[in-house]
Amino acid sequence: MSLRKQKTEKKRIEMLRSAAKIVKEKGYDRATMDDIAAELLMTKGSLYYYFDSKEQLVFQCHELIFNEAITVMEEISRMDLPARAKIEKAIITHIKFLINERDMFNMIIQPEQLFIEENHLRSVLEQREKITSIIDKIIEEGLSKGEFSVSDPKMARMMILGAMNWIQTWYSTDGKYSEKEIANIYSNSLIKLLL
Repeated sequence: MSLRKQKTEKKRIEMLRSAAKIVKEKGYDRATMDDIAAELLMTKGSLYYYFDSKEQLVFQCHELIFNEAITVMEEISRMDLPARAKIEKAIITHIKFLINERDMFNMIIQPEQLFIEENHLRSVLEQREKITSIIDKIIEEGLSKGEFSVSDPKMARMMILGAMNWIQTWYSTDGKYSEKEIANIYSNSLIKLLL
């Protein structure tokens, strides 16, 4: 990638992160392109050069975080490790994304209420399904190798993802536990659902 393209991509990511911050603070309906442009110290017209609408901007926030998460989760699923080690890595990785990208993930909670354009909603739901299928694949691998003995893998997966995804609603950097401690506590507890 050329230096110019790298700079453009870096600026786009900065804009997406600022948009996520404003949407988190004000809510999707109250956040405006003016607010986002002001946060970025740019004009609204300049912002529209990069994004056609607030929905497209928020959709690209989803794309950014999901693409990163899916790439890392797929790498974990392909590792030459026991399924228990893979699910532990997947849980810890997912929690790190949730905590470090909390503004982005907070916009993902109810995409059905966020997106008017059907192709945006469909894409977000497909990306969610990719994460789900990666977790399912690891659980199925553990079952087939005798590492896990859970009777209802789908329910276990929903409990694991549900517990992890709830972190974004209560986590505070001022809290009792660090990100690493939370990831380890969750990992140790959630793996027990599969044994």
